[in-house]
Amino acid sequence: MEIFSNSYFALFVIIALGYLAGRIKIGGLSLDVSAIIFVALLFGHFGVIIPKDFQNLGLVLFIFTIGVQAGPGFFESFRKDGRALALFATILIVAAGLVSLIVITAFGVDKNIAIGLLTGALTSTPGLAAAIDYTNSPLASIGYGVAYPFGVIGVILFVRLMPKLMGKKVLEAEQEYTREIYKDYPEIEKKNFVVENDNIVGKSIGELKIRHMTQAVISRVMRDDTAFAPTPNTILLKGDIIKAVGSPDALHRVNLLIGNETDVEIPLDPQYDVRGVLVTNKEVVNKTLGQINLLATYGATITRIRRAGIDISPTPNSKLLMGDKLIVAASKANMAIVARIFGDDDKRLSDTDLLPVAIGIILGALVGMIHITFSNIDFSFGLTGGVLLLALVLSRIGKTGPLIWTMSSAANNLLRQLGLVLFLASVGTSAGAEIVNTFQQYGIELFVWGAVITLIPMILALYVGKFVFKMNLLTLFGAITGGMTSTPGLAAADSMTETNAHSIAYATVYPVAMVLLILVVQSLNLLF
Repeated sequence: MEIFSNSYFALFVIIALGYLAGRIKIGGLSLDVSAIIFVALLFGHFGVIIPKDFQNLGLVLFIFTIGVQAGPGFFESFRKDGRALALFATILIVAAGLVSLIVITAFGVDKNIAIGLLTGALTSTPGLAAAIDYTNSPLASIGYGVAYPFGVIGVILFVRLMPKLMGKKVLEAEQEYTREIYKDYPEIEKKNFVVENDNIVGKSIGELKIRHMTQAVISRVMRDDTAFAPTPNTILLKGDIIKAVGSPDALHRVNLLIGNETDVEIPLDPQYDVRGVLVTNKEVVNKTLGQINLLATYGATITRIRRAGIDISPTPNSKLLMGDKLIVAASKANMAIVARIFGDDDKRLSDTDLLPVAIGIILGALVGMIHITFSNIDFSFGLTGGVLLLALVLSRIGKTGPLIWTMSSAANNLLRQLGLVLFLASVGTSAGAEIVNTFQQYGIELFVWGAVITLIPMILALYVGKFVFKMNLLTLFGAITGGMTSTPGLAAADSMTETNAHSIAYATVYPVAMVLLILVVQSLNLLF
């Protein structure tokens, strides 16, 4: 139709129809935004083509925002259990790559289609972006479109079956996880204590180094029925009552140092305030609490930091990140000043500064142009790998001068969704012209291979996680869905448990799997 010769009109028709199709649920399942590629394939088959410029624009926006979001989790994954989770992701992705290799060599499936099947089987749009970038073939999109539906449904069904496959109830796994999590992030409590230890009477809080000695924060002191905010120069007298905030272990140390716990309440001074303050000021991002030194300057105490749903006990070495919520205790006169220091601006969190995005993409594209030659192999990150690598590194750095590389969730989601829909619409139409010929050549065979690439790595990973890494069932939920880069799978796990164990594992494994899949895609492309 002539009306679809206008690429802008066709683009938004495809996006609108894709979103409508994505909302259709069959058996409680839906394709969501990924339905756009199927609508685009149909339009492409009938001759509607979206210019490749939209594809490249969508690609860099999508990959950059994915990298910014995943960066901190990617590097944090190498701490504590993260190394085991990274190895787990490696096993899963390499297994998927080996199955794809067998499909190419033993069964004669076209390399570009098989690479697309791999990315679709693992529901990885970044993987598809890499496949198209490296193969420069629309056949990768066809493979992705064929394998994606079972990639979505298969992971969800597998997650639902995992408790039976492991012989473990979700409730038992939750109880085990709760016992473990309190070792790493003990609950922050507050208790009152009476100053009774003769060895500390007459000495100042700063002289006693109470925070260093106990890892607890003294937020208030009451003397002769008068409550006040302490400073490092506050002298403790016998009979004073102090309020301490910290983990159970920290409060136990306060008990040993100060004196016995008491039920006597410390009344809130009318001139004293306790409230949450958001970190939105660029000037304090990446600074430590010790550098800001609120206690000495304003008599203000930070009793806890809430970050990503977790309460963290603050120390002088705690670095502040954009979006942290601080619980601050200070006089009302100083609270307004303290709030201004940190920013405390909800609106600023939702603002999007496009300068760091533009600079990051430029640097990423330049890195992608670098070629490294060893033996007979010429290696380069390409546009996808370069932008992703720079985004991971920059989000880890967090701030360079006035530039904040991280973004609020709202800003990141908006740019990521925009990039994704532009990318899917353009890629789908360019592949649509060849899809019929491909099905005539391969028939149902492609669907079978896509399902095989989805299932075999998950089955292998499940038993490696259970018997080799001894993972909790909830951690396995997140590790497998993260390794499969499956957000629908994560949503299925989310409905099965009230803990956040699966989310933590997913956040750790997902960036590792995403990077490894791109490397596997490039390796398969170089082998043939």
